[in-house]
Amino acid sequence: MVSFDDAWTRIESHAGQTFHTITGLPFTYRVPGDYVKVTRGGREINRSLSRTNFRKACAHMPAKGPSDIKESQGSAYTWAILMDRRIRADEW
Repeated sequence: MVSFDDAWTRIESHAGQTFHTITGLPFTYRVPGDYVKVTRGGREINRSLSRTNFRKACAHMPAKGPSDIKESQGSAYTWAILMDRRIRADEW
């Protein structure tokens, strides 16, 4: 059974590291609370991705791509974070 709380802890612990979208674009993020703020190209994206957003998307993992979780906010970033080996930790 996948524990979202464990995945969220991993998301928090890897903040500041480089991740890549499905198209290979690098980005980083920070977790200032119960949400994620994404920075790409040196600029912070003007949108917060909530913990609840990640919880809902996590229920669809593994997903082939962002289009599989298109109902999620910032699906390209949400997918990239959740499908990264550091976050999924062989749980999905």
